[in-house]
Amino acid sequence: MATFITRLDAAGDGPRLAVKDLIDIEGVPTTAGCRAVQRTAQPAAKDAACMAGARDAGARIVGKTNLHELAALPLGINPWFGTPANPLDPALVPGGSSSGSATAVATDEADVAYGSDTGGSVRIPAACCGIAGLKTTHGRISLDGVWPLAPSFDTIGPMARDIAGLVAGMRLLERGFDVDVSPAHSVGRIRTSGDPVIEAAVDAALRSAGFEVTTLEWDDLEQFADAWTSIYLHEIWDLNHELIEAHPEEVGADVAGIVSLGNGTRADGLREGLAAWRESFGRIFERVQLLALPTMPVFPPRTDAVSADNVLAHAIEMTANVTLFNAVGTPCTAQPVPAQGSRLPASLQLVGPRGGEALLLATAQVVEAAV
Repeated sequence: MATFITRLDAAGDGPRLAVKDLIDIEGVPTTAGCRAVQRTAQPAAKDAACMAGARDAGARIVGKTNLHELAALPLGINPWFGTPANPLDPALVPGGSSSGSATAVATDEADVAYGSDTGGSVRIPAACCGIAGLKTTHGRISLDGVWPLAPSFDTIGPMARDIAGLVAGMRLLERGFDVDVSPAHSVGRIRTSGDPVIEAAVDAALRSAGFEVTTLEWDDLEQFADAWTSIYLHEIWDLNHELIEAHPEEVGADVAGIVSLGNGTRADGLREGLAAWRESFGRIFERVQLLALPTMPVFPPRTDAVSADNVLAHAIEMTANVTLFNAVGTPCTAQPVPAQGSRLPASLQLVGPRGGEALLLATAQVVEAAV
């Protein structure tokens, strides 16, 4: 069971950094977790743009991490390079697609890891493995040199064992980054129909942190999740169908199946409407400073319970609370919170306005200290 696709000699005197194998590192092939890509991948001519801060800081790059193939699904299962073991329970999926990045920091093989998040791929494995993750504002971190999945939503963000690690990761990604002096005090609690134990864990964490909580309705947000689905399927088909058609035996059946769903989808009008939707969604932060809801509405499934017949159902269930925030491009954290009566933690998702990472992390630190 492989956390890393490629191990590297971690030269440097800075923090240990694991890098998802979608991100180019000079001299190392980028595989995207896919056998068809690996077969012809050449060593990258230069680093991806998002690596510049890590290089300047002397980060010790320990390796390129495993992922759900082509970053297409949230389970973290990989038929070519093995499936990273969930450190909370090896019988459970590690979450994806940034599975190796999550397990690298959870098992102390790295201080910080970079993941990508197109539809929850930082937040879902963070929730599954009991660590912290940050989906950044769409467009904030350069994607030059990053293997694309759905460019309308692709982002790069840090993963770490705690919020201090996320802050350290943001400082590698963006020179001069710092958290806000004051955390948020007003939070909009979005009610979902998820596992009552997880819902209760989120409520308890918010109470412990002492926030002023306003209840908001999920129904107002469904349009954004629907838009995400149509655009996502269109873009992953557009970018990946030729690879799969050329190498059908070197792409997993689960990924080929999800890509095939995009055949014939149209998303031009929806993509043109993204800016307006994002502006509309942003008005919610005139009422509250941040939003709060579970990262996942369920606990991670067992790996042996996932099959070709139900992989899509699992994917939809696990990402039900996250994809809409990719649609509107806002930053989100995921962090573990205790769940009464469960041996596994729940995961709290805080959502901020575009560009609100500094406020999000300052607030997440308050939650972490309270719980």
